[in-house]
Amino acid sequence: MSREQRGPNEKLGAVLALAGISNAGLARRVNDLGAQRGLTLRYDKTSVARWVSKGMVPQGAAPHLIAAAIGQKLGRPVPLHEIGLADADPAPEVGLAFPRDVGQAVKTATELYRLDLAGRRAGGGIWQSLAGSFAVSAYATPASRWLITPADSSVARDVGPGEDSGAPLKVGHSDVQKLREAAEDARRWDSKYGGGDWRSSMVPECLRVEAAPLLLGSYSDEVGRALFGASAELTRLAGWMAFDTGQQEAAQRYYIQALRLARAAADVPLGGYVLASMSLQATYRGFGDEGVDLAQAALERNRGLATARTMSFFRLVEARAHARAGDAQAAGGALKAAESWLERARPGDSDPSWLGFYSYDRFCADAAECYRDLKAPRQVRRFTEQALSKPTEEFVRSHGLRLVVSAVAELESGNLDAACEQGVRAVEVAGRISSARTTEYVKDLLHRLEPYGDEPRVVELRERARPLLVAPA
Repeated sequence: MSREQRGPNEKLGAVLALAGISNAGLARRVNDLGAQRGLTLRYDKTSVARWVSKGMVPQGAAPHLIAAAIGQKLGRPVPLHEIGLADADPAPEVGLAFPRDVGQAVKTATELYRLDLAGRRAGGGIWQSLAGSFAVSAYATPASRWLITPADSSVARDVGPGEDSGAPLKVGHSDVQKLREAAEDARRWDSKYGGGDWRSSMVPECLRVEAAPLLLGSYSDEVGRALFGASAELTRLAGWMAFDTGQQEAAQRYYIQALRLARAAADVPLGGYVLASMSLQATYRGFGDEGVDLAQAALERNRGLATARTMSFFRLVEARAHARAGDAQAAGGALKAAESWLERARPGDSDPSWLGFYSYDRFCADAAECYRDLKAPRQVRRFTEQALSKPTEEFVRSHGLRLVVSAVAELESGNLDAACEQGVRAVEVAGRISSARTTEYVKDLLHRLEPYGDEPRVVELRERARPLLVAPA
């Protein structure tokens, strides 16, 4: 369905010309984006011609998908007003703002929490109808504002009776502790069962039901800092789980709000951790250079503040980005620095609780992925052997990812049987968890094995992986 504007939509026509997208190309991109969100769309070049020449405005999610499709080609967010569709059905760019004012930051974060759950209840989530595929450029303003001012001067909040219906009159440390315990539980479930496990998916509801009312309540500066920190941890976790399940748009919005909350908490290491998460997402999506920038932003503000183990992790994330960008020398230097920082770490260091996953085994696992991206199979094998030396039920997803990386290294070394053996083990692990990222790793391995498609071991691996690939991630 469409409704008519007055005259041609010259703005849309101009932006399409700028992006170099044909009418048929735009229709195809919009249909594909809709399919990714569970929508069945059948636009064609004639549909686009009507939008441009007659000013027809498609209803529902279509205007936002048009903006997202053009934004992907241009490499930046495209607002509706730029393409002449500002009067389409309203859908705010929820969660993308990084407000300077603390009060506005609370409003922006709590709006994100509430809209996400509303979308889930409607079936399919807000991410099916709102604008915005992942755009790495959306991280530029949050990162720069955090670098300039990593802490707010005061976050105390005094809400009078009736100003925020349902919000507690006074927030105390016990309220904050409940959020921290929820974050700890969520981290454990995520590592063991994947971001798509139903227990992990309770995090957005916890943000809406527990964190939002507290953020809208009254608190002293001291309690407020702690509250913002706990909320930032949970929000980053929601982003990480969305990232793991392939919901890149949702992850991006959660990460931006987590960074803003970390600034209100005056927790610079936590802000660095959020930036590192942004970097890993950018790297995973193929934006290595931007991943380097985000990782270096995390490092810059944490010099002299973060523990040795924390700095090691940040350098490791930087190495991942350099490797994806194809810079072997920079990646090697960052890996060497990460290992050096890790060697300085001591059991008595005051490492943050969210860094509990990071050990020498994790360092080796990521180093192996760096060398995989740099096409150095001998180094991949060396680090993967160490990473797989201590399999654990606590980090099941990580173990599965390491097995796939090991399989790729064996394949590139000419060891087809060993590659298939590791692949079978990886498929077994992937079948026990709910992680789109792990499934994508398995798909990549199968793609690499296509030249050996008739080999019995490859056929067996493909058959074992079939249920995983046809099931929803």
